[in-house]
Amino acid sequence: MVEGYGYAIARDTGGNIKGNKIDLHMATTQQASSFGVRTVQVKIIE
Repeated sequence: MVEGYGYAIARDTGGNIKGNKIDLHMATTQQASSFGVRTVQVKIIE
């Protein structure tokens, strides 16, 4: 569960992702701009 985003499935760790960073998919550029870059809490659910 990603704070401010909801449930997500980890699909790719990405070669350019370093440290404690994640990429989130947004349906539109406007949604991505609105969400921005931020610090969030992530809860791992198995």
